[in-house]
Amino acid sequence: MQVGPAQLAAHLAKGLRGLYTIAGDEPLLVQEAADAIRQAARDGGFTERVVHTATGAHFDWSAVVASGAEMSLFADKQLIDIRIPTGKPGKEGSQALQAIAESAHHAQDTLTLVTLPRLDSATAKSAWVGALDQCGIFIKVDSVERGALPNWIAQRLALQNQRVLAGEAGQRSLAFFADRVEGNLLAAHQEIQKLGLLYPPGELSFEQIEQAVVNVARYDPFKLTEAVLAGKLQRVQRMLDGLQAEGVSPVVVHWALGEEVRTLYRVKQRTDAGTPIPIALRENRVWGPRERLIERVLPSMQRKQLAQWVQLAHTVDGVVKGLKAPELPQDPWGALSVLAGTLCRACTKAS
Repeated sequence: MQVGPAQLAAHLAKGLRGLYTIAGDEPLLVQEAADAIRQAARDGGFTERVVHTATGAHFDWSAVVASGAEMSLFADKQLIDIRIPTGKPGKEGSQALQAIAESAHHAQDTLTLVTLPRLDSATAKSAWVGALDQCGIFIKVDSVERGALPNWIAQRLALQNQRVLAGEAGQRSLAFFADRVEGNLLAAHQEIQKLGLLYPPGELSFEQIEQAVVNVARYDPFKLTEAVLAGKLQRVQRMLDGLQAEGVSPVVVHWALGEEVRTLYRVKQRTDAGTPIPIALRENRVWGPRERLIERVLPSMQRKQLAQWVQLAHTVDGVVKGLKAPELPQDPWGALSVLAGTLCRACTKAS
């Protein structure tokens, strides 16, 4: 059964189940969910804890199954904490997890917690994931996207009895805060805690947040393309500056931008030939936020224009690899800025 992270506390207050699974790539939120389950387990008398970390193909899954079946020497109840960092337990692990899931209903003195990274679509449909979901509580932890980050910050501030000013001034403070911690939720949490130490409960001014919150943002080249499609020119440039400052290779950034341009061109070819845009997007493996963004901007773009951008991306690729192009800055990051800015401005007009 699926339970969202926000509903976990209410679920645990009603009583414990024998099996919990947490899957996600956001360390802070995964850790908080696991801590809540472990605390509830301690309060419920599960005072002994056995940790198993599945590391590689030679991991002994029989020991995991045996530990759940054995009576504890030191406590009446025990927590079996299974961690699978790769999300790939292998054939033996898959069979073991299915056996553990099936026995969870009958294990009165054992509580099992399985921690996984974010699962790809194929793994999410596997038999062992299905067994964990069906026989226990499955908590899927999603990342906090940039658009949701200001509200997330406001909610966390409220937990320590702090808030921003009402109206536009408060939204400006939250947007500034989000810009400084984007892509680094653990650091964002630490900056929020810092505000709780520096200032008393109540309202926080923009000046207080500006002085206290350091720039700990971490940017993803593939999130950059979403900002481009959204037409957020200032954010695009800030992300490019951040990626450069972090030492990310311009080759990686160009690959993300160039692939986005080529995807737009391929999808436009298909839609011009009469293919509905949802089908064309699926054919090109586009889903999630990018799917919604492309659906919005693509209809007003011309294939000839997209072909020119494909050629621009090819030229920028040469600059990134050390070739000269008279019409572009010779600095790779400058050339990337031209490519990203050209596409971003077109998306702004199209949206």
